[in-house]
Amino acid sequence: MSETAVEALSEAEASAELERLAREIAAHDARYYREDAPTVSDAEYDALKRRNAAIEARFPALVRPDSPSLRVGAPPSTQFAEVVHGTPMLSLDNAFEDGDVVAFVQRIRRFLNLSEAEEIAFTVEPKIDGLSANLRYEKGALVQGATRGDGRAGEDVTANLRTIADIPRRLKGEGWPEVIEVRGEVYIEHDAFQAMNAAAAEAGQRTYANPRNAAAGSLRQIDPSVTAGRPLRFFAYAWGLSSAPFAQSQWEALERLRQWGFVVNPLSVRETGVDALLADYRRFGAIRAKLGYDIDGVVYKVDRLDWQERLGSVGRVPRWAIAHKFPAERAHTVVRDIEIQVGRTGALTPVAKLEPITVGGVVVQNATLHNADEIARKDIRPGDTVVVQRAGDVIPQVVEVVDPDRPGRAPPFAFPTVCPCPLRTPIARETTASGAETVVRRCTGELACPFQKIEHLKHFVSRKAFDIEGLGEKQLVAFFEDGLVREPADVFRLPRDEAKLQRLRGREGHGETSIRNLIAAIEARRTIALDRFIFALGIRHVGETTAMTLARGYGSADAYLAAMDQVAAGDAAAIAELDALDQIGAAVVAASAAYFREPHNRRIVQELRAELTVLDAEAPRADTAVAGKTVVFTGALERLTRDEAKAQAERLGAKVASSVSRKTDLVVAGPGAGSKLKTAAELGVRVLSEEEWIALVAG
Repeated sequence: MSETAVEALSEAEASAELERLAREIAAHDARYYREDAPTVSDAEYDALKRRNAAIEARFPALVRPDSPSLRVGAPPSTQFAEVVHGTPMLSLDNAFEDGDVVAFVQRIRRFLNLSEAEEIAFTVEPKIDGLSANLRYEKGALVQGATRGDGRAGEDVTANLRTIADIPRRLKGEGWPEVIEVRGEVYIEHDAFQAMNAAAAEAGQRTYANPRNAAAGSLRQIDPSVTAGRPLRFFAYAWGLSSAPFAQSQWEALERLRQWGFVVNPLSVRETGVDALLADYRRFGAIRAKLGYDIDGVVYKVDRLDWQERLGSVGRVPRWAIAHKFPAERAHTVVRDIEIQVGRTGALTPVAKLEPITVGGVVVQNATLHNADEIARKDIRPGDTVVVQRAGDVIPQVVEVVDPDRPGRAPPFAFPTVCPCPLRTPIARETTASGAETVVRRCTGELACPFQKIEHLKHFVSRKAFDIEGLGEKQLVAFFEDGLVREPADVFRLPRDEAKLQRLRGREGHGETSIRNLIAAIEARRTIALDRFIFALGIRHVGETTAMTLARGYGSADAYLAAMDQVAAGDAAAIAELDALDQIGAAVVAASAAYFREPHNRRIVQELRAELTVLDAEAPRADTAVAGKTVVFTGALERLTRDEAKAQAERLGAKVASSVSRKTDLVVAGPGAGSKLKTAAELGVRVLSEEEWIALVAG
C-alpha cells in the first residue's frame, strides 16, 4: 500500500496505512531520540512522515492520536530528571521536492490572505544533524539545560551542557529578557569525530556509528567530566519562553543571539521569493560535503515574527517553517524471506527479511512490503536482488527488483489465507461501505488472536500512550507469553501481585534492581493526561491529534466515557455532539460507537479506571473574551482565512466546532453562510460578523 498513490487510496486503505506508519515511525523515533541508535536513514524516515502527512491532508478525519505529525522526538528517559520546557519544542514539517516548497509558500499566502505581489521574507538556515537542546537563562545566567525529549519535556543535562564552550554561562551585551530559553543543536565536527572514535577504539571503549549518535551519547553521560572530554559544539537558532520581546524578525533575533555570545551558523541568509530559497537549497547541497559537519537539509522560516505568531502551529508543527530535506540514499541487497506481521487491528503486513546492508550509515535488515497487492505489483520473491531505500522516514522500502528475468527464481509469493497465529483464523479482505475491496487483509479473530492482543498491549505502553520505561516490545511479549500481563490493567496490578513478582524474579535478567525500577516506572504512570489515556485505548481512527481534540472537547475522563456510552447506545444528541467537534468525522464516530459497544472493551476501560488517576484536560485560557466558549465559523471570511480564524480562537481559549448545536456559544458568519446560520437562529445562538469577531477578540 505504501507505493499506492495517496490520491488512489480508499478511506479504509488510508486508515490502515496511517496505522502502519504511526507504529513504524514511533519505533524509529524511540531508537533515534532515546536510544541514540537509529536503524534507518534520515531519508527513509522523512519519506514515511511525508506520506503520513499527505494521507492526513486528504483524510483529516482519520488523523490518529498517535500520529507522527503530532509527535516531537521521544519521551525523556528516567535516567535524568524531567524538565518541562517553558514552551513546547516544535518539530518541523518536511519538503522533499521543489513543488513542496512552492506549496509551503502558497499556504502561507492563503493563511495570511496575502496577494501574490506582497513580499514574504524568509531566513534560510542549514539543518544541523545533531541533538536539540533548550537552555534557560535567568537574569543573564544559565540556570538549566535540557534535551528536546518529547517536545513538552526533556532530560535535565544542565551540568553536561555547561561543559560546551559554545554555550555561554552568562549572556554578553545587553537587551536580553529577564527569562529566556535559547534553543539550538549540539553536534560534533567530522575531524573531531574521527579522532574521538580512533582514541576510543585504541582504548577498547565504545565507538559511534556517526557524529549525530556520538553527540547524543556524549550529552547524555551520567558523569559530566566524560562529556567535557568530548568535542561537542553548539549552534543557536531559536528561542522558546521569553519574558519580553527582543526582536521583530527571525533575522534580527539571530543577530541578538550572536551579540549575547552564541555561535549562530554563518551560512544563514535572508531571502525573498521561492527561486531564491531553492537556489540556496542547491548551494547548500553542493557544499555539504565540505562543511566539516553534518547537515541533512535546509530550513526556511518566515522572517516576520508577527506573521509567525499569526500562522501559529498545527499539532506540534509550526505553519511558518519547513525543512527541505536532501534526497534519500539507495542500495542493493537480497531478499532472504518474506514474513507476515499481524497488527493491532488485525491487518496483515508482509515484511522482507534482507541480507544486512548499510544505507545512509544505518544497517538495514527488514523492509516493509505493505500488502499483498504491493508484493504482486512489484513481483517480489525470496532470493531476488532488490533496490532498497530509506526515503525520509524510518522503515526501509523495497523500490524494485533488479533481476526479474533471472532463471531459477522462486515462485510468486503466496499470501496466506489464514492468520499465522496458533488459532489459524481465516483472513478476510476488507471492503469499503460501498462493497469495494481494499488492499487490506485482516485476521478475523479479533481479540481472540494472540497477535492482536499483544499489539494492543504494545500500543497501550507505547511512547504516546502510557510510555512505561523498561516495558518495551521484547519484555511485553515475554510477559504475555508467561501470563504475567494479558490485558492493560494487568500492567498496573503487577506491582502488588506477589505471585507474579516471584515468577518474574526467576527470569533471567530480572534481578531485584531491575524489578524495582520496573515497578517504579509503572507506578509513575498511574496518573496520566486525558488525551494519552484516550489514545492508549486503541480505538480505531483515534490517533494522537484526535485524542487531543476529544480530551479538549469533553474535559474529563468521566464526561468523555459517559458521552461514549451514550454514543454506543445510539443517542442522537451524543452522536451529534461528538460529530460537531472540529475535525471529528463519521469514521471516528462509528469507531467510537463500535469500541464502546463491545462488552470486552468496556470491561477493560472499567478495570483501568480503577487503577488510574486520569487528569482533566488542560484548562483553556480564562483571560479572554472568548475563553471557554464554543465557536463555529461559517461562510466566507474576508479579513481572516478560515484556518487563521480557527487557530486564533483556539489560541484564545475557545473551542472550535464544525456544526451548530445547543452547546454552541457563538457563530461567526461571513458572506454565503447557509444552513448553519439558520440553525443558529432557530437555537437562539449569538451570531457575529467577522468585524464583530475581530473587535471582540481584540478587546
